Amino acid sequence: MSARITAPVETPDDESAQRRPTLSHALWLSQGLLALVFVFVGSMKLITPVEVMLASMPVTLPGLFVRFIGIAEVLGAIGLLLPGILHIREGLTPLAAVGLVIIMSGATVLTVVGMGIGPALFPVVLGLLAAFVAYGRWRLAPLGV
Repeated sequence: MSARITAPVETPDDESAQRRPTLSHALWLSQGLLALVFVFVGSMKLITPVEVMLASMPVTLPGLFVRFIGIAEVLGAIGLLLPGILHIREGLTPLAAVGLVIIMSGATVLTVVGMGIGPALFPVVLGLLAAFVAYGRWRLAPLGV
């Protein structure tokens, strides 16, 4: 009797298990970058005097609305990081990312109207990055809020 030695057969599950750490690292890098940007931009909307802030905007918006957007951006940045770091309610991370996608969609429209297509690329890229985080985190950690 001879023993046959066979190589293990890779299944799709093995392949996805190998890709999962790479996807997780890419998501964490994206989340960190987005959190830094949104904490900075949101806090500037909260700290800057309303008159100065509105004078620098291409489209006139109510001051309280701009403050509200600043609060939403800071809270979205916190929502991108804290659930995953603390391992509490991790299903909130994709929801925070979806909220930031909505904010960046509005920012893209307002930037195109006020300044043209070129400057609108920045909110488009941020929105796409937030959409990547929303989709990736939704796949890795289904909503278990």
